[in-house]
Amino acid sequence: MTGDGRRGFARIVVTGGAAGLVIAVAMVLAASIAVAAERPQFDGTAALKHVERLVAIGPRVAGTPGGARAREYIVGELKRIAGVQVQVKAFDADTPHGRVSMANVIAVLPGRRPDVVMVAGHYDTKLFTQFQFVGANDGGSSTGLLLELARRLAARPRDYTYWLVWFDGEEARGAWTARDSLYGSRRLATDLARDKRLPRAMILVDMIGDRDLAIRREAHSATWLTEIIWDAAARLGHGRHFLRDTIPVEDDHVPFLRVGVPSTLLIDFDFPPWHTAADTLDKISAYSLTVVGQTLLEALPSVEHYLSREGGRP
Repeated sequence: MTGDGRRGFARIVVTGGAAGLVIAVAMVLAASIAVAAERPQFDGTAALKHVERLVAIGPRVAGTPGGARAREYIVGELKRIAGVQVQVKAFDADTPHGRVSMANVIAVLPGRRPDVVMVAGHYDTKLFTQFQFVGANDGGSSTGLLLELARRLAARPRDYTYWLVWFDGEEARGAWTARDSLYGSRRLATDLARDKRLPRAMILVDMIGDRDLAIRREAHSATWLTEIIWDAAARLGHGRHFLRDTIPVEDDHVPFLRVGVPSTLLIDFDFPPWHTAADTLDKISAYSLTVVGQTLLEALPSVEHYLSREGGRP
């Protein structure tokens, strides 16, 4: 179902007269206000505005002018955020269509310690020749959410350093295979492993704008990291959007799992317009982006605490 963020009011049975009822209602209202005040602030409407601008570009296939325009938009928005260091990591990928130029975008938010927590998504859209695919949810929602997340994280103190990463080339050029997919994440994981600069943990978001948001646990993800995020969602009252059943999904977190980085994936894969011309703006909502953004902001301090408590790599 589509939520609207409103919280229900509990029924109160009071036998002590009108005064008792007033006091009881006041206590409930005070508790509701306290919960609202503690919620991390995340502007899903601002994230959706980013998606609108990306969709207006049209298809954003890796190695095409549309993909380059999307990357320029991401970099331009990041440069407007104080304290964010922007890196563009260009590389050439061997694809079924020949050698294609691609580039990952990394926003570095320095913390009090050099240990890194990565939050990532992909910004490319899949190549289709039969129809125009604008990927409002698949490619757009993760890009818009990460841009707003960068703004929010930059405004609050951090113990760990954060890397927000926009991967290029997540989509296969043809049918999905191990060699034709995940170009950007495979390249970055390989480079970081070679340089001994791997993050301590990695969270991936993909297709998280669905109006009927229902995120299932990804079967191969790090259990402790998944639990932290699901617990955060429950504390915020978003538990109905974070389901307990599991689904295996191969996505940009897999190359990091393979090099030993605890990683988890947030994805709503029950999305009928997936890889169709119908993946358009009307299929996603600011509310769903708010739910995921709030949950991440709530979870990240617990991720830092877990990593600090464990000392080494989990």
